Amino acid sequence: MISTIAATAAALLTLPFTAAPAGAHPAQAEPLPLTAAIAQLPSAAESRDGYQRTSFKHWIDADRDACNTRAEVLISESRTEPVIEAGCKVTAGEWYSYYDGVTLTAPGGLDIDHMVPLAEAWDSGASAWTAARREAYANDLDAERSLVAVSARTNRAKADRDPADWTPPLADARCTYTADWVATKLRWQLAADDRERAALTELASGCGQESVDYQPAP
Repeated sequence: MISTIAATAAALLTLPFTAAPAGAHPAQAEPLPLTAAIAQLPSAAESRDGYQRTSFKHWIDADRDACNTRAEVLISESRTEPVIEAGCKVTAGEWYSYYDGVTLTAPGGLDIDHMVPLAEAWDSGASAWTAARREAYANDLDAERSLVAVSARTNRAKADRDPADWTPPLADARCTYTADWVATKLRWQLAADDRERAALTELASGCGQESVDYQPAP
């Protein structure tokens, strides 16, 4: 019986890959070297025509637990037990802003950054999405790379710029940032234009064995 099961399993492994049925949970992609991951980004020119920040509804309380997306990220990323008051108001904790290496204890000094800014996502393909998919993107709590608590100062310096025009001021953060950016774009199948791809490739050249892992968005 055991040999029969083993033979059946071996036979299954030789079958060609087929896509999962519609509605199935997307499979985890295998980790890729950073340069290989950049090569997998779709290529397209960018256009901001028609963009409005309100096209991406956020911050929402998707699971109806009284904590909106911003609060969920603050709670998840605090290095100490956060202080949470009525209405899921986070009032204290300890957060490390990896863009600039700053530690903060007051949430008012933090922004929740969309790794790939909403405007950049629009430019790169989200303009063709449904409103529901844009909402899912703007509140993506299912991937650690998608949303990150950082100092308000660095988030506002970054604004809606891609790595061709902005990288973290902390040099040691740039390889992580590049991998996070690429992972987010691959997760949501967002394109890169020529300047962005060139900047990512240059950054990756100094990142040694940095790898990218991501799970395609539903």
